[in-house]
Amino acid sequence: MTCSPSRRRWLSLLPAAILAATTFSSGLVASLQAAPPAGFTALFNGKDLTGFRGGDTYDHRKLLALPEDQRAVQIAKWTATMTQVNPKTGKPHWYAENNELVNDGFGAYATTEKDYGDFELLVEYKTVPLADSGIYLRGCPQVQIWDHTNPNEFKNGANKGSGGLWNNSPGAPGKDPLVLADKPFGQWNRFRILMVGSRVSVWLNGKLTVDHALLENYYDRKQPVPVRGPIELQTHGGEIRWRNVFIREIGAKEANQILASHGEKGYQSVFNGKDFTGWAGPVDNYEVVDRAIVCKPHKGGTIFTQAEYTDFKARVEFKLPAGGNNGLAIRYPGKGDTAYDGMCELQVLDDNYEKATGSKIDARQAHGSAYGMVAAARGYQRPIGEWNFEEVTVVGSKIKVELNGSLILDADLSKVTEFMANSAHPGKDRTSGHFGFAGHNDPVAFRNIRLQPVK
Repeated sequence: MTCSPSRRRWLSLLPAAILAATTFSSGLVASLQAAPPAGFTALFNGKDLTGFRGGDTYDHRKLLALPEDQRAVQIAKWTATMTQVNPKTGKPHWYAENNELVNDGFGAYATTEKDYGDFELLVEYKTVPLADSGIYLRGCPQVQIWDHTNPNEFKNGANKGSGGLWNNSPGAPGKDPLVLADKPFGQWNRFRILMVGSRVSVWLNGKLTVDHALLENYYDRKQPVPVRGPIELQTHGGEIRWRNVFIREIGAKEANQILASHGEKGYQSVFNGKDFTGWAGPVDNYEVVDRAIVCKPHKGGTIFTQAEYTDFKARVEFKLPAGGNNGLAIRYPGKGDTAYDGMCELQVLDDNYEKATGSKIDARQAHGSAYGMVAAARGYQRPIGEWNFEEVTVVGSKIKVELNGSLILDADLSKVTEFMANSAHPGKDRTSGHFGFAGHNDPVAFRNIRLQPVK
């Protein structure tokens, strides 16, 4: 597949470890257990099931919510099936052989004991005709593996090949692989899977099959996938062999770089990193620190771009102090309270605000919410002191908020009829206005502020 200029720019921003991994995933020849590339660790040690437990198609959030004793019992039941002997073969359903992790098509799924957040996964597999398998990411199905020659499954998309996010909704990005990349049966296939937030990219045998698509939460499509969860090697219907299963955990800085570099064409900076040129409002209540706009302590008010926007996308990084409170002003008229007089204020708030301040909040006040109107999903912020990456899309009356790669708000404000404290929002139907920050006395910082019109 030809690499587009934007794709080349994106790859050029990735750290050397990722590029090394790309070389690994496209050029590994050895049949023995290879040494992990720099920065990676082996999930499978080539000898036994150490590091794996049993698992199933089971909501990981619900598993974690079980009392500890009940959770242990459930995991033990799954794990017991992994070592059960198949009377036809005389071997367990899962076993290690010649540096390969082998499954006969039965038993629970090989599931990592450890949970992972953002990661890069490298894995090789070899399967047989009519087999069906996949890789669950943070416990969510799945990167699909199946027999692309089986005509009985063509109605389900098997003829398009493996490597898609098969459990995404019909027509959703990522559900079908971009290209057919499977090798003939008897040969080893190689995956490289990159997951940041809910954003997933997949390469199968060196070909891009999923390009930065949102993995939908199979268990509750109204919520993003969990922030952390296990890797599961699914199997049913036939033997599958796995080898050279390596993972590299991705930190916040690199994750933000990956998110920012994808689809960056068309964005323009609206902050020069030095002063408030191009901005209006009470700018004296803010300061520039290390190329970031910071609200001065015990100060506030809404500062905003001199330019106005109709439909647009905005990207910004922000960092919160404990209990920090601010907001993104959306289609702000230039005066008044943006939460009511503008289209909305998208809340920027410490996810642990109640614990940090001792104050209770309405769900419609949580981070990412259209303040007082629509609640966002919580729990997707990075720890205090780390930079978060947020992307906002405003088209007509619809607004989306993606935080650190996970879609936490997808709302149509024209349909909102109930408001927090029964306070009307007369500006919610505005069609244009300024973009800005609504400070509330806390030193919340913003940097890398970029916008682009949506036509």
